Amino acid sequence: MNEDILVVASKVRVAIQAKGCNTGGDAIGGLNQWVYWLIDQATARAKANGRKTVRAHDFIVG
Repeated sequence: MNEDILVVASKVRVAIQAKGCNTGGDAIGGLNQWVYWLIDQATARAKANGRKTVRAHDFIVG
C-alpha cells in the first residue's frame, strides 16, 4: 500500500518505548493501515446517519 503516513512515527515509538517495548520495522505501517481502516469505518457510519461530518463517536465500535 502506498498510502500517506498519518501517524507521527517518532511519537508512536516513544509511546511504545514508554511501555517497555521496542518498535518493529513494520509496526508503524501496520498502525497506519489500522488508522485508514478506522477512517473508512467512521466515514461510512457518518454517511449512514445522513451526516458529512465525522464525530468522535463514529470511531467507537460497540
